[in-house]
Amino acid sequence: MIHSQATQSDRLLLRIDRINKAYGGVQALQDVSFDVGRGEVHALCGENGAGKSTLIKLLTGVTRPDSGSLVMNQRALPVGNVRGCEAAGIAVLHQESTAFPDLNAIDNIFVGRELRVAGGLLLARDAMRREAAELLEQLGESIDLTVPLGQLPLAQRQMVSMARAMSCQCQLFIMDEPTASLSAQESQKMLALVKQLKEQGISILYVSHRLEEIFQIADSVTVLRDGQYVATHAVEDLHDRKLIQLMVGRELDELTVRQTVSQSKSDETQKPSTLKVDQLSRQGIFQDVSFSIAPGEIVGMAGLVGAGRSEIARAIFGIDPYDEGTVEVNGQMLPGGSVARAKHVGMAMVPEDRQHEGLVLPMSVQNNLTLANLRDLQDFGWLSQTRERGQAKRLIADLDIRVTDPQLPVETLSGGNQQKVVIGKWLASMPNLLILDEPTRGVDVAAKAQVHRLIRELADEGMATLIISSELSEILTLSDRILVIHQGRIAAEFEGATATQEQLLHAALVGSAS
Repeated sequence: MIHSQATQSDRLLLRIDRINKAYGGVQALQDVSFDVGRGEVHALCGENGAGKSTLIKLLTGVTRPDSGSLVMNQRALPVGNVRGCEAAGIAVLHQESTAFPDLNAIDNIFVGRELRVAGGLLLARDAMRREAAELLEQLGESIDLTVPLGQLPLAQRQMVSMARAMSCQCQLFIMDEPTASLSAQESQKMLALVKQLKEQGISILYVSHRLEEIFQIADSVTVLRDGQYVATHAVEDLHDRKLIQLMVGRELDELTVRQTVSQSKSDETQKPSTLKVDQLSRQGIFQDVSFSIAPGEIVGMAGLVGAGRSEIARAIFGIDPYDEGTVEVNGQMLPGGSVARAKHVGMAMVPEDRQHEGLVLPMSVQNNLTLANLRDLQDFGWLSQTRERGQAKRLIADLDIRVTDPQLPVETLSGGNQQKVVIGKWLASMPNLLILDEPTRGVDVAAKAQVHRLIRELADEGMATLIISSELSEILTLSDRILVIHQGRIAAEFEGATATQEQLLHAALVGSAS
């Protein structure tokens, strides 16, 4: 019996026990417990918002749990201590490299752990160069060690992060969506390296939405849903439909009910399209994207993080260029990379990151609400303060923006009211095509309901709308049609009235309709 316990203890690397974490009253993780064995590839799955990112932050010392314990090698992890967690043998590779872009590969591999000579007074540059080259050679990568990392492709930056993990003799390597931004060839190389690390006895906590990768490399998989532990299974005991069912939940097998499209709205969809996108492509980002949106129609765009949804929207609006294809709005062809032209033909876009791309935070609510149409508020070339105040006042009333004084900085508003300011700013330009990227991210339930109601009202008035959201329930609630993006392509199309969350998630994960 003692021998059996010792053997079990030897196999166990990490124990996550009854972990709880809340942010501002929102329970991100609730009573989560599971184990990770030595030398295993342990997949961590769940929808967006399931709690995966929060757990990674806890394991790497970025933040600390409210309660529960994290034990590695039978010792408590130094929670809330990044250096301490790294010293305990934990390394992490994020979807987007978090390395220092202005430093070269050598400095990135050894930052904070530099080799020194002369009693610690001097850096052992030659020794670090040799070791960096050897580590990258083991990974099958040849990189110019003198070039700043920011100038290297993402795949090579990730190889540098892996070399750092190997150099610090990590025992648990957390890989967070490591292939999300890689090509198919680069992804296969990454998976081969995962197997190589496993053969060296390193445990991998592998976070990915790509089911084919999980079934290819993982030994076991743990599923989180809404911040709670659902199950842990050996991969050999699962298939993709069962795993999706665990991620979505049994109660979501039924059709999601949404409001029935009125006859008048159905009539609207018979009119010429407001937006026509034909064979739109950008190398390595998205390919052959074609769809249309009619007046008064709401089209939802679902998919995983990194699938290319936001990039497609940015290309349509002219923020980013595209290589091939056409964008037509109200019968007029748009050149790529021209936001001014897109705005001129009646297009508006509410970006994913409202604070950095949608608002000027130190400026007033009034100034933000009028930014998109200042020319229309001019008298003889001068901005009319009276007209600006009048427009801001109307938008505040129409959108029910909760602010005591329009002159207050917009950064003082809640997330929901900030989002309504962004929407109001673009509505002031009188568009007939509105693109909304994550329209309710980070807003509370009441504000979300208000934004949803506004979107429906605009559609009823004839607005063509494209909605991108990581919340499948939001897509199902609002959309007349749903496009699912998988690795830069439209993988499936569904009618909003009959689609289910399971169907959307299956298409997003597998790349085809169920």
